[in-house]
Amino acid sequence: MTPILRVECVAKSYGGRRVLSAASLRAVPGEFRVLFGRNGMGKSTLLKIAAGRIQPDGGSVHFFGETALSVRLPALAARGLFYLPDHDLLSPAFTVRQQLTMVQRQFPGGDILAAAERLGLTARLDQRPQTLSGGERRRAEFACALVRQPRCLLADEPYRGVSPLDADVLTAALQSLVSQGTAVVVTGHEVPTLLDAADHVTWCTDGTTYELGPPALARQHDMFRREYLGMAT
Repeated sequence: MTPILRVECVAKSYGGRRVLSAASLRAVPGEFRVLFGRNGMGKSTLLKIAAGRIQPDGGSVHFFGETALSVRLPALAARGLFYLPDHDLLSPAFTVRQQLTMVQRQFPGGDILAAAERLGLTARLDQRPQTLSGGERRRAEFACALVRQPRCLLADEPYRGVSPLDADVLTAALQSLVSQGTAVVVTGHEVPTLLDAADHVTWCTDGTTYELGPPALARQHDMFRREYLGMAT
């Protein structure tokens, strides 16, 4: 299927340090992609470039077939992209219900109560995020995605610091979006969880990316096994 989002050969440096030199990314409707990479290898930078949070030094971003050398998150969001950062999506000033209502008013489509029920948050809707546990806050952020019903979801480290039970709930929420045709791309280090859930693996290392294909093929890739999974070839 044709990707809804393509990031082509992007480069990015910080203070003279080259993080990305020729990295690419795809988001395909109805597909769960995982972007692996060791810390400092640029996977979060690549995701932020794809979402329009930061601008690359070179390369391009294509969304819905349109090419742009400079893209901004508000413009992409208006066309169906949802970016879930690794922390602090929700404001401490409003309850979970109020914030889900704001999302629903701006992007009609999703049902607040249905999203809350799927994520086990029905009893927490009228609490503010700072009163929730870390796992509950992350589930509340995922509820925003379910209410938004995006065409493309980019999630940066969504499993970090959550319990296995919370991880299972998050995975089910992501898979529900995929089943509705959403293109999902997730970063993380939770190898067993992500390989079990993913349809396709992309590996970010040494400033570039490798498309490893389905998880079964990724597990057979010698360099990925050796340098990322730490397994003998």
